[in-house]
Amino acid sequence: MTTFGKITALLDEQQAEYRVVEHDAIGQTDLISDIRGNALNQAAKAMVLEVTMPEGAEARYMLAIVPGDCKINFKRAARAIGGKKSSFAPPEIAQTLTDCQMGAVPPFSFDERLVLRVDARLRDVGTLWFNAGVLEKSITLAVKDYFRVVGDNCCADIATPMAITA
Repeated sequence: MTTFGKITALLDEQQAEYRVVEHDAIGQTDLISDIRGNALNQAAKAMVLEVTMPEGAEARYMLAIVPGDCKINFKRAARAIGGKKSSFAPPEIAQTLTDCQMGAVPPFSFDERLVLRVDARLRDVGTLWFNAGVLEKSITLAVKDYFRVVGDNCCADIATPMAITA
């Protein structure tokens, strides 16, 4: 089953109300938010991180979800799962763990090796917009339904607002 199929099956199973939006294949949060017509802070930006664990333990992988108007705080992201530091995972590992191309990664983990953490700021945006596993489809979903599906234990303070430059 495709990642898109997994997302819609999960949302259907959980009886979440959502809408699929088709658009040009664009993998940049700011550009696709303009096309979809959503506020940048409503965009769930997903990235795969490699987290260095203490005392020589094997590295872990995290699917970090931050608002589109924020950037990842690597140190806080690592701490959110007991790690020391984090960085972007190599693209080939990220693609294997998410089963989709970069720029299309949704805010759901379907691989037990990929720990999900969602920045707490997304709780307050009302409606969430995200890539649906392919670049030409997005899904919009009420935030309350998203957290009902993924659970509250994935919430963490892992983002930093981006400075606005004039």
